[in-house]
Amino acid sequence: MPAFLESRVTARIEGDFVVFLIGMRINKPWKVHRWLPVLMAMPKMLKELDAAPAGIGCLGYTSLGMTTLVQYWRSFDCLEAYARAREKAHWPAWVEFNRRMKDSRGDVGIWHETYRVRAGEYESVYSGMPLSGLAKVAESAPVATGTESARERLGLGA
Repeated sequence: MPAFLESRVTARIEGDFVVFLIGMRINKPWKVHRWLPVLMAMPKMLKELDAAPAGIGCLGYTSLGMTTLVQYWRSFDCLEAYARAREKAHWPAWVEFNRRMKDSRGDVGIWHETYRVRAGEYESVYSGMPLSGLAKVAESAPVATGTESARERLGLGA
């Protein structure tokens, strides 16, 4: 079992970064042949990203259940380069998904949201849980005087 944080910590990361949320929605659970391949494609991509050199730009990820993931990337260019690289796991999975869903988009849905975050324009706090999210993929620091509130962590004063 992972260690639990015994005090409050916040995340710190140098420079800009990208937060990429991605998920799927099973609309027709009885059509396993439609949604199972989509569900099974993600672990291959995550394994590939885990093994990739730092230069690919994926800082890490956090799972939010079985069908949603938060990924952290150094830049949008890094994320896009991975997504469009034909030799990487994402491209053939995307092509196959579109081929399979061409006439049945309502069986399973996929979604993503991409956020470009400027340096210093984010805040976070974690307590009483294993290290996760941005603090897990970047750096964690104790919440201390001057960083007690979200407002202070965002640099907006007390």
